[in-house]
Amino acid sequence: MKKIVITGASGFIGSELIEKLKDFEVHSIERYVTGRYAVKGMDSLGDIQIIKHYASLTDYPAIRNIIHEVKPEYVIHLAAISAVSFSYDHFIEVGEVNYLGTINLAEACYREVPYFKQFIFAGTSEEYGMTLDNPDNALNEDSKLMPNSPYAVAKAAGDYYLKYMGLAYNFPYTILRAFNTYGRKSNRHFFIERTITQMLENGNSDVYLGEPTAVRDWLYVEDQVNGYAKALGNERAIGQTIQLCTGKGYTTKETADLIAGKTGFSGKIHWNSIPQRPLDAKVLIGDNSRAKEILGWEPRTNLNDGLDRTIAYYKSIKK
Repeated sequence: MKKIVITGASGFIGSELIEKLKDFEVHSIERYVTGRYAVKGMDSLGDIQIIKHYASLTDYPAIRNIIHEVKPEYVIHLAAISAVSFSYDHFIEVGEVNYLGTINLAEACYREVPYFKQFIFAGTSEEYGMTLDNPDNALNEDSKLMPNSPYAVAKAAGDYYLKYMGLAYNFPYTILRAFNTYGRKSNRHFFIERTITQMLENGNSDVYLGEPTAVRDWLYVEDQVNGYAKALGNERAIGQTIQLCTGKGYTTKETADLIAGKTGFSGKIHWNSIPQRPLDAKVLIGDNSRAKEILGWEPRTNLNDGLDRTIAYYKSIKK
């Protein structure tokens, strides 16, 4: 059976993606295990057995030892410190995990697995940052990167390192650059989840949100996961950067108004009432033509349906 290592297996995307890895011997790399530090363990999700290895991505010898032991043909690297606002005050930690962690994992695969087939890296639309080369149109994979946070800088640096390895060693990378994904079940930090949970909990009271005019391309989690599944083992995706996005943009105000209507919220939204980032992109809308052409992928869930599903989940756990 083909072997795959996935980082971030217990996170937002990883926990959904695991279910699609039935044809693989699945290994995960995780930093901690509750109550003690271990080197190996077992877990399961449905019929899928997960062999768990414990190490910090910033510990190159430990990562190299795991890769040497497992010798995976495929890696999906999802693990990252992903809260952009957190990165401004924790820039060293975010840089070490998100950038050096990517280097450590990729170099270990190159040096320890002679028949290594694919390294899939979780990129992000945040890498475009303040780009001005296409301000009124959808961004594509060749748009200029102007990262505007420590998080985005670290992610863009990971992109560049993988491209360097591709040129230097013919390293088989695939960068999947997803836009603003929603549908989280355990993290309320991000805009849609924060808005939904505040409106459900506060009903006729007050909700506190940030900037109302920012435009975002909202991607439902199931669509992002399907993009990863279509890229995995796809030879046409090797050496490619591919965007996962809908191509449609909504302001944060439009999005909040949709959520208010669906949740029955009748209170007041206080805009610009939470700390703003030092820099923020006004518009992030992507072009998914390359994903359609190379992966045969396109989003199946529109914002209306995706919000319904996300709201239904949070209502179910509120009872």
